Amino acid sequence: MKKTRKNPEKPRIYVCHTYYHVYVTFLKELSLPREEQGKAELVLSMMSIDFEDLKSRVEGTGLFQKVHMFDEKREDFFPELKKWRQGTGSFLGNLYYRIKFTKLYAQLEAPFVPVDFKEYGDIYVYCDSDPIGYYLNQNKIYYHALEDGLNCLKNFDAARYDNRGHFRLKAFLSRYLNLIFVQNGYGKYCLDMEVNDISAIRYPCPRYIELSRQTLIDRLDDRDRDLILQAFIRDKAGLERQLAESGQVTDKILILTDPLCTLDVRERIFRDIIKMYEPEGKIFLKPHPRDELEYRRLFSEYPQFDASVPMELLGFFPGVRFKKVVGVLTEMKAISFADEIVRLGADFMDAYEDPMIHRQNEQI
Repeated sequence: MKKTRKNPEKPRIYVCHTYYHVYVTFLKELSLPREEQGKAELVLSMMSIDFEDLKSRVEGTGLFQKVHMFDEKREDFFPELKKWRQGTGSFLGNLYYRIKFTKLYAQLEAPFVPVDFKEYGDIYVYCDSDPIGYYLNQNKIYYHALEDGLNCLKNFDAARYDNRGHFRLKAFLSRYLNLIFVQNGYGKYCLDMEVNDISAIRYPCPRYIELSRQTLIDRLDDRDRDLILQAFIRDKAGLERQLAESGQVTDKILILTDPLCTLDVRERIFRDIIKMYEPEGKIFLKPHPRDELEYRRLFSEYPQFDASVPMELLGFFPGVRFKKVVGVLTEMKAISFADEIVRLGADFMDAYEDPMIHRQNEQI
């Protein structure tokens, strides 16, 4: 069986769950020769985020043949799955239930899949731990996985954490027998998994391949940057005005939010961070796209950037510079527009929630 197929009419398709996924997809497509651009298709999963009018803006760039919306369903949408998520009290019993769950989940998801993936050449999937990973493996469709976020496996190796206890056996059952599904390079029909930096990952998988995001960014020319801005910036003039006004401030502190904890605790976290850094300069906020805290209402006194704009795009505007960019768990190595980067990390979060919640890698 051929693991990939050639189809000049449908050479590539990408399944994206976040704005960052779409941003990386633009980087990948724009790295190709011009004659190969404009032929890929894009699938936007509505499961994790509201993409609003991104579809029409992406279509307007002409970089993709089609953009499809995917009403991907979480497991709790299907009451039939609940039984197979219950524990049985024994390893073999749990394994049998998981085998049943894996097969049924793929079957139930099938009616919501918007395209026939078997028609495409190369299939690229970000975050194959989502239902699409179950669907592709159970339907014996080969695909390429990509890391969910920049260096995300460095901070949270989800495959090993979700499969603690008998990991090697579970990986074998997934990778070779396709009886269960283990994400991030361990699915039988996962050809490889693209990551930014293999050296940052404590437990590398044989299927990991490295492609530096910075390498892709360095290849961009002015036309490429304009296309990316056209897709992601809803109000370019407004953002440029906002950046120009911020440029008049000497010491600027940009705080990146995260969808952490409960909303009330999250508000307390970012009020505490603002209190920590406000003496150093003027505070600006950049909410995370999946952060549902109402920053515009609760933190209205602080200038804020559009949550849907990937933070990396701020570096596309000349002259943008912050004295310091501060985040909690966000990986910030891609930031090129700050004099100093501060990632508060797990030690900071210990004061706000049970450390076991955010120290997953230590539990593997």
